[in-house]
Amino acid sequence: MKSMAVSQFKAQALRIIDRVAHDHEELIITKRGKPVVRVIPYADDEQPVLSGQLADTFIFETDIVSPLGEEDWEACS
Repeated sequence: MKSMAVSQFKAQALRIIDRVAHDHEELIITKRGKPVVRVIPYADDEQPVLSGQLADTFIFETDIVSPLGEEDWEACS
């Protein structure tokens, strides 16, 4: 991860922002040698919702008591 002084960033901000967006590399801006800001490329985190995406992931049981047996359920006694 690269770093840069705030004065240098101020003088070249538009070019640096374009470079961060193009290279997808983060940049730390420092003030008096201490990090103050991190410039990161924008990423659209929202994934499109696809209808039926979870269709085959669920198993539906018609009778939830019988597979274990009634003796295993405290509520039955």
